[in-house]
Amino acid sequence: MIQGFYSAAVGAQQQMRSMDVHANNIANINTYGYKAQTPAFQALMYGMLDGADGSQLPKGSGSRLALTGSDFSAGTLEQTGRQLDYAIVGDGFFALYDPASGEVSFTRDGSFTLSPLQVEQQSDDGEEPIVETQYYLSDGDGRQVLGQDGYPIAVTDPAADLPVGVFNIQYQDGLERAGSERFLMNDKNGAVWTSGAKLQRGYLESSNADLATELTGVIEAQRSYSYALKMVTTADEVETTVNGLANV
Repeated sequence: MIQGFYSAAVGAQQQMRSMDVHANNIANINTYGYKAQTPAFQALMYGMLDGADGSQLPKGSGSRLALTGSDFSAGTLEQTGRQLDYAIVGDGFFALYDPASGEVSFTRDGSFTLSPLQVEQQSDDGEEPIVETQYYLSDGDGRQVLGQDGYPIAVTDPAADLPVGVFNIQYQDGLERAGSERFLMNDKNGAVWTSGAKLQRGYLESSNADLATELTGVIEAQRSYSYALKMVTTADEVETTVNGLANV
């Protein structure tokens, strides 16, 4: 019964983590470019016991939340009318470059803005350099949007056609979430190349989290949690009864 007690306790704990995943998806229903997380469970350490008829019976310690995958299916496009809003029609990501750290991240959130950067230029007369302000397309947090050539996009006329780049990633599984609807690559994600996907200007991609699906997941996790707690109570009652009989 001790084994059943611990298996049920682990199950209850892991279902709480599953509810956290679904709750986070619900909280981001209205977040542009958000990709829903999907909880995945795996069995904990299992062994095999010899059954009475010679067959092998499994003995284990329950299951745990092994990882939270990402659903990269496209969300619906919503018209905003802003000149610097972009949505990708098809597969691909926008690439963001952080000048401070050199980090490159990827996102489907195309709600861009202009970010100023002070640039020094040598004067013609050889005197002190002239400092000019150059504006770059950015995500609003200092990260610059990369163009089709892989370089940050300098903007002189916001109304002009901007060469916003769209990039495909060879293997999307395992992309690491970095906050602000961004993803980071690792060695497992393979190559990156320029995509031919169409851009829709003046639109943004909405979250692909579905409220009905997430509420269903919450209800399932709550039911599983309550059943696991009942198993804990039952295992405790049986253990108490066995100990009581041993003392008779």
